[in-house]
Amino acid sequence: MLAFCYVGLRFIHFLALMLIFGSAAFAHWLADPAIRATLQRRFRSMQRGALALAFFCALLMFAVQGGMMGNGWHDVWQPDIWQAVSETQFGSVWLWQIIIALATLLLGFMHQQGRVLLLVTAQLLLLANTGHAAMHDGVMGLFARINYAVHLLCAAAWFGGLLPVLYCMRLVNAHHRVQAIGSLMRFSRYGHLAVAGVLISGIINALFIQGVALPWQSLYGRLLLVKCALVLLMVAIALINRYVLVPRFRIHEAQSRAVFIRMTQAEVVLGIVVLATVSLFATLEPF
Repeated sequence: MLAFCYVGLRFIHFLALMLIFGSAAFAHWLADPAIRATLQRRFRSMQRGALALAFFCALLMFAVQGGMMGNGWHDVWQPDIWQAVSETQFGSVWLWQIIIALATLLLGFMHQQGRVLLLVTAQLLLLANTGHAAMHDGVMGLFARINYAVHLLCAAAWFGGLLPVLYCMRLVNAHHRVQAIGSLMRFSRYGHLAVAGVLISGIINALFIQGVALPWQSLYGRLLLVKCALVLLMVAIALINRYVLVPRFRIHEAQSRAVFIRMTQAEVVLGIVVLATVSLFATLEPF
């Protein structure tokens, strides 16, 4: 039960950080200046809720880790167990995760979008120092952590940016049509880099963790294959949206835009399933 609780908290934590990063990065860097304030207002409540979830999930994951190290639920609430957790590699990293999450939450209520984005980036980078990415030491360990950090940032930029994409599609019918289209095209251009980063860093990460072992020989490997299949389906949807539907906007705009929105919504759902899968198999032994 504790392990299931930890997986659930990990999923919510991943989801919250990626939604904050993607929506904030889109509004801060990619959105046309004319609609930047509109996007920031649109996602402000969502970001604040996600910041609160990220902070409380970080706290609870630390406590639940204590129960998993100890003797169950009783040890989740024991200060001496927390002290023992803080002395582990996970604990030393996670204390910073909690501190930065609290600082980010406070900044989120002070309308400090740029600083929120910076600190959420720091939280994603800290995740690269836990789990399977932290198995190796020395130069190999450093490269594995950097690669996983790139994987997380690219995934957050891609997946987290899909909600602003959907909102910009609504603005296409409004008086901000030109600015919305320009913002969507910039996301598409940089989205290619994010998707490529996810795929390349994901392959490298799998080789670091499993080597050349046949993935279907373990539960970890089978779930990894499921994740890969889902990600490839997301890539296929993204390519159809960009290279099939977008060119049709000039001829059948209303119909093509409606299909584009449904396809993007499906991409969001697939992304959530990918995060749930990752949250599960990242707690398993790779062999």
